[in-house]
Amino acid sequence: MGIRYLDRMTALLEDETSELPALIREEGQEMLAKITEKATRIVERTTKLKALASQSDRALRLQTMPGVGPLTSVAVEAFGPDMAQFKTGRDIAAWLGLVPRQHSSGGKERLGRMTRAGQADIRRLLILGAMSRLNWLGQRTIAEGSWLSRMLARKPKMLVAIALANKMARHIWAMLTKNKNYRDPALAVAA
Repeated sequence: MGIRYLDRMTALLEDETSELPALIREEGQEMLAKITEKATRIVERTTKLKALASQSDRALRLQTMPGVGPLTSVAVEAFGPDMAQFKTGRDIAAWLGLVPRQHSSGGKERLGRMTRAGQADIRRLLILGAMSRLNWLGQRTIAEGSWLSRMLARKPKMLVAIALANKMARHIWAMLTKNKNYRDPALAVAA
């Protein structure tokens, strides 16, 4: 059914003239009460999380990147290690498990599936942020010939999201080690 039918379900359960048995009506009203309670709790926690993210300079800096919101920025700050311990952005991407497994031999490079090593919560949030960024961009606004348009033309959307999450992890490393806000690479080249 889904959350969008909640109003319809509420009206159906509250309608005394409907043909629903009393037991089903009673169970349905209990479930609706639980859903309402959970929704209220989610709103409260989201408000607290946004307040927490707005108090931290690092979290605010991370939120300048598209696809990174309060939840992701607080998770990176809470669960992520000190970025100074990584030499490059690729190292943090590898720590998060966002790089392909290598099966290379004799100079022939063979890349496998994502390693999924490291901190799963941050990895999951970065992939979700990358997917939301892809959905927001859509095909029509992606610059022709850009890395993203070339990837979307030949790879599945989920694989592109993981590759974008890899890039986001590298940008996060650069932002936190250099104490700078996000700069869109396309705008940096144009300047």
